[in-house]
Amino acid sequence: MRALILVDLQNDFLPGGALAVPNGDAVIPVANALLPRFEIVVATQDWHPADHMSFAAQHPGRSPGEVVDLDGLPQVLWPVHCVQGTRGAEFAAPLCQEGWGAVFVKGTDPRVDSYSGFYDNGHRASTGLADWLRGRGVDTVYVMGLATDYCVKFTALDAVSEGFATHLVVDGCRGVELAPGDVEAALAELREAGVTLVDSGDVA
Repeated sequence: MRALILVDLQNDFLPGGALAVPNGDAVIPVANALLPRFEIVVATQDWHPADHMSFAAQHPGRSPGEVVDLDGLPQVLWPVHCVQGTRGAEFAAPLCQEGWGAVFVKGTDPRVDSYSGFYDNGHRASTGLADWLRGRGVDTVYVMGLATDYCVKFTALDAVSEGFATHLVVDGCRGVELAPGDVEAALAELREAGVTLVDSGDVA
């Protein structure tokens, strides 16, 4: 059994959002086209408290893009985004949500960020996604969404480590690219980890 994992297709990551991914809106039609091809679809959702320590605003004198130590983990500082209950945290309006099996929220602990849909960045707590998938007989996952070099990458890496045959839908992803080449580096890391890179048109 296979499942489609939609990563963080939320307003704040789309053009005009607080942490807009360049051309992030281009992945929405890809998601909508893929949905009917899967019996099982889940989504991840950044769901931060307003005082989340990944926000540069919580570190006086610091700016988005800087890296700090947060309880022993390197933390990129971001603009305030995907705050619980705000429009920015909502899923994109053009995204079809019919037939989703579940939504897994992440980033709810103000002391640790959560890029992956499976675990926080320190692997200190699980979202329950892996057990949920296994409980439904899923052994293969297709991952797509925002952003390639952060939440998508870490979701796919954790999927592999959890034993799922993992595919990345490349045309269904866009990257932040804090530094030039970050997306290509992420794709290379995923290939090395055993993730299969595919195009949405090749997904039966």
